[in-house]
Amino acid sequence: MKTIRILLIEDHPILREGVAAMLNGEADMTVVGASGGNGDVLLQVRKLSPHVVLLDLGLRNQNGMRATAALTKEFPEINVIGMGLIPSQLDIIELVEAGASGLILKNASIEVFLGTIRSVVRGTKVLPPALAGSLFSLVIEHAQKKERGKLTNAVRMTRREREIIPLIADGLSNKEIAQRLNVATYTVKSHVHNTLEKLALHSRLQIATFFRNDEAS
Repeated sequence: MKTIRILLIEDHPILREGVAAMLNGEADMTVVGASGGNGDVLLQVRKLSPHVVLLDLGLRNQNGMRATAALTKEFPEINVIGMGLIPSQLDIIELVEAGASGLILKNASIEVFLGTIRSVVRGTKVLPPALAGSLFSLVIEHAQKKERGKLTNAVRMTRREREIIPLIADGLSNKEIAQRLNVATYTVKSHVHNTLEKLALHSRLQIATFFRNDEAS
């Protein structure tokens, strides 16, 4: 049985120690290094030669997405798995585009945590089932294949909802959008609510960010 060599980067010391102890308790896993992300992660990888890097996406002293991109660029043979709480769909897009092999939610069960690592080593891209769905599938397909066309075009949205998205991105209020489109304010409010649900987003700011990222793709 091949032992999976794991480098753990987690800035919370108690969580780091707990995860390391759990992984070292598995017959097919060994933690070759565990740090708070204060040092040079690329240097650690060169020195320790892990098969998997478990990377906390919420590191205080560096950007987890940038670290993931740097790791996958220099070490394409290594599997990087991000660890986070409840990432947005935009976070997922960035993580996949950065080259990560998977994502583990920090509130996942031990079975899911260990299963994700084993699946990734076998070559499977793994993201939490809780994040799956029609939009999720489109997000991953869009990020991995870099297809032409906008992601919003692949989501079933009404003409009015598509009109409203760029106006939200411009910072207009519901009342201002209503005046611009010559419709009732409550109608705009309903469209905004539907847009948030269809794009699996939580705020107008996320809609604006989503729109800018989609336009730039």
